[in-house]
Amino acid sequence: MMTWLRGLFLGAVLLLGVAGCGGGGPAPGVTGPVTVADLQDAGVRTVPEYKLGPADKLRVNVFGEEALTGEFLVGGSGKVSLPLIGEVQAAGLTIAQFQEEIAQALRQGYINEPRVSAEVLNYRPFYILGEVNKPGEYPYTNNLTVLNAVATAEGFTYRADTRRVYIKRTDSAAEQAYPLNAVTQVAPGDTIRIGERFF
Repeated sequence: MMTWLRGLFLGAVLLLGVAGCGGGGPAPGVTGPVTVADLQDAGVRTVPEYKLGPADKLRVNVFGEEALTGEFLVGGSGKVSLPLIGEVQAAGLTIAQFQEEIAQALRQGYINEPRVSAEVLNYRPFYILGEVNKPGEYPYTNNLTVLNAVATAEGFTYRADTRRVYIKRTDSAAEQAYPLNAVTQVAPGDTIRIGERFF
């Protein structure tokens, strides 16, 4: 009798183990890999590769050319005024694209094979409005989240809706709602609005 019970118990354990091994496939209702669109649908904000804009402070280095190396500000027109080559478009470009713009300008009769590097020293500020204690303009820091931004503005008011946040990108005419949590990211130039709760 004990032998029969032991065999029944071992058989049940084996069946459970085989069922557990099938957990490598997609979860019920999931038909493929998770995409950026899925994340956006789930309310997760993905910040794209950074593009330069007015008020960004940059350091440009042209190897072997000290006169062309220095710190520069992206002006209101979206351009940077550089020695020798004049104004170069920066707004709307990634750092890699901006480096190539400078290199192309230098190849026009100045330097045959210029080696250019650039980095952002200070990003343009972000703005926070609504139900925070000190709304206004603040310096952007790397990996900024909405909770960090609220802390910078000295916290929520007692009327604040602490469940969602509204963010408007610099290149967008409309704001979009996101969960107000520790993973929702802020990009340079964003306008953040903390709404008012109604209960």
